Amino acid sequence: MQIEVYEMKPTESGVTITLTAVCDSFSSLLWDVQYYGCGNFEVYIAANARNIEIFQTGRIVGRDDDKQNYGIIESVTLETDAENGDYLTVTGRFLMSLLSRRIIYPTLSFSALTSYADMVRLAVYRNCMLSDNRLIPGLCHGNTNSTCWGQKSRLQVSYENLMDWIFKVCEMIGGTANIRLQETSAGSGVYTMMLDLAQGTDRSILQDENAHIVFSDSYCNLLTFGYSMDLSAQKNVAYVLGCGEGAERKRTVCYRGDEPAQLNRYEVFVDAKDVSDETQENGETVQISDEDYIGLLMEKGAENLVPIAEISESTIAADNRQYQYNKDYFVGDYATVEHERFGLIQPKIQLIGMIESYDQNGRTLTPTFKGV
Repeated sequence: MQIEVYEMKPTESGVTITLTAVCDSFSSLLWDVQYYGCGNFEVYIAANARNIEIFQTGRIVGRDDDKQNYGIIESVTLETDAENGDYLTVTGRFLMSLLSRRIIYPTLSFSALTSYADMVRLAVYRNCMLSDNRLIPGLCHGNTNSTCWGQKSRLQVSYENLMDWIFKVCEMIGGTANIRLQETSAGSGVYTMMLDLAQGTDRSILQDENAHIVFSDSYCNLLTFGYSMDLSAQKNVAYVLGCGEGAERKRTVCYRGDEPAQLNRYEVFVDAKDVSDETQENGETVQISDEDYIGLLMEKGAENLVPIAEISESTIAADNRQYQYNKDYFVGDYATVEHERFGLIQPKIQLIGMIESYDQNGRTLTPTFKGV
């Protein structure tokens, strides 16, 4: 496995991204891929004039065996030690972090039913692709080939951090967003940044369309296992109050599936005064119908529902012959995790994060699973 370093240079038409260096000798690498958040990385490498020249803030770091995830260098630390040698610690987040440099402005309003894919793509277009000063050069819309992004809703949002809002949408619908590099033409060495909207694949024992992925102590592919379930933060019913005053405020009640009752009911109040009952169409202010406005409040309430926290953190066999990471299964997929010794089984649980670690001891995989 080799580390690739790319340089971004602004041009009159946008930005040119070119491969400038390849590195195969480093002390350690942490590569943290996350499904509902922005991944990050850390490279620990000997410090010398050449490496200091290569690893500069603002450059892009990739791997020759991972063409989906790329990081942007945000911090470089030099440490000198007469006994242990001189080292660079290079850290950063994946390319989705570029969207954290923008907020959603002005207000983005969808009073009619609109797919989440169209919402996100329009939000990115207006805040990253439209204005010269707010432009993120080289950013393009990529693939949107998953059913969850076709779900439709009504939504109004303003002033939120763009990246955080996108991942909030991802958690609601079960999808993910990622920015990868794509070569403009084969062998050119020039790349654009493609924003993909995707979702994981069900590989659990509860389906038969895909080969099953089972991590179990009985299969010797589950090395360590940790499990927790926490009800304390759960919220499953939202009372949402929108514009208006006193008893005249527009309101609704939001929940998923059947309405929870009695001891299974965990309520939360959502103040949605910031959700306007007006929108702009062709430069004119238009009143939103009561039905469409209630839809906006329902979406606002759904953002504040908190599911039961069921999390499993494990260490799995990195070189297991049964399943190969990024070949047989990927971050975002649903698998089955069981620990026979304790009689615990999670028949369908989502792989929401994977930390790959490379050091003198070899390669380790540390996944994080989340219940559905």
